[in-house]
Amino acid sequence: MEQTILSEFNIDLSTVSIPQYIAIEGPIGIGKTTLAKRLANSFNYETLLEDAEENPFLERFYQDRRSNALPTQLFFLFQRMRKLQNLRQGDIFQQVRISDFLIEKDPLFAKITLDDDEFRLYQNVYDNIITDLPKPDLVVYLQAPTETLYERVQRRGAASEKTIELGYLQQLNDAYTQFFYYYDDTPLLIVNTEAINLADGEHDYHNLVTYMLQISSGRHYYNPHPLQ
Repeated sequence: MEQTILSEFNIDLSTVSIPQYIAIEGPIGIGKTTLAKRLANSFNYETLLEDAEENPFLERFYQDRRSNALPTQLFFLFQRMRKLQNLRQGDIFQQVRISDFLIEKDPLFAKITLDDDEFRLYQNVYDNIITDLPKPDLVVYLQAPTETLYERVQRRGAASEKTIELGYLQQLNDAYTQFFYYYDDTPLLIVNTEAINLADGEHDYHNLVTYMLQISSGRHYYNPHPLQ
């Protein structure tokens, strides 16, 4: 791992803090999984990724959110829990990970999509299974204006996402903003991705990683401009 970081970024490891467990978060279309995979490749870390395509309710949810919200939400909750439980059963001090989700934000979706009775049922399930899970050493929250998210969702052309409306993305974006405004469980890096390319832009990506490795505690904001 150390040689990989040194060769790609020319960083003196004695001057930086290298998190062993990083969670990437943000709304649909922001590029969580893409960044998680790229970081995993740079750091020689394992990935812990959501498998949205495994959720049999997801496409139906985007076609009719009201009727399919609860099974869609519960499927994702149990899927994320299973992945984290597998991580807990291993040796967290030996197995380094990059994940593209933070399970503590799971109720965020539920609050938007479920009615009051469904949300109470969901919350009861959530409260009873979220226990003693490993926490990330660093959470990276990717954000962008809703119009930018909408353009990215349309551009990637996933079949299940074709019916996503701008209004739903706005709701989701607002909910993420509120969640992370109060979040203080772990060190947090908030990244404005509107004007940068973290998927295949070498300059933007290297700048972000260099900044990220300086973080060991607290809340930080990364608001770059192109070619900064």
